[in-house]
Amino acid sequence: MRLVLASNNAKKLVELQALFSPLGLELVTQGSLGISEAEEPYVTFVENALTKARHAAQHAKAAAIADDSGLCVDALGGAPGVLSARYATLFNRPKSDDANNRVLLENMADVADRRGRFVSALVAVRSADDPEPLIAFGRWEGEVLRELRGESGFGYDPLLFIPSLGQTVAELSADCKNLHSHRAIASRQMLALMREVWRLG
Repeated sequence: MRLVLASNNAKKLVELQALFSPLGLELVTQGSLGISEAEEPYVTFVENALTKARHAAQHAKAAAIADDSGLCVDALGGAPGVLSARYATLFNRPKSDDANNRVLLENMADVADRRGRFVSALVAVRSADDPEPLIAFGRWEGEVLRELRGESGFGYDPLLFIPSLGQTVAELSADCKNLHSHRAIASRQMLALMREVWRLG
């Protein structure tokens, strides 16, 4: 079965393709089908993921899945949150991982409470008007460091330290990340839902 991924993020595609391999699903990005990105006007990950999944399904005339994810920091009231990918633009900086990390470090320079988590909301629909979207949610608890560590991953991976693993996300191997991450947690829930509701696998 082919599933349209409502994202053009190549690294996210690689992660999700590996996570969904048990069902033999073929993930294709919406960009490869000439589908533009959907607007993300909402303040929650679930609402944005549902909007993106419906948008991709409508234009592809096929089943679609969307991931809306980001970093939520307790001391910042949950920010960057759904604006994680473009956090720096809120402070007149360019949209990039490097700028986002720099702005986060600046905004937390005098903050003692470093608790935060990666959050992932996965939503899958069989069609644009599917009345029963599958929704899965994953959280990965950690602490925001005061400097970047590690070369792997993307986004805020070099800043989020996972105490239980003793490393930042950017220091983990791809296999380790795919075992423990917020997206992995949500994907395991989604696999179970697809088997139960969509009768896959």
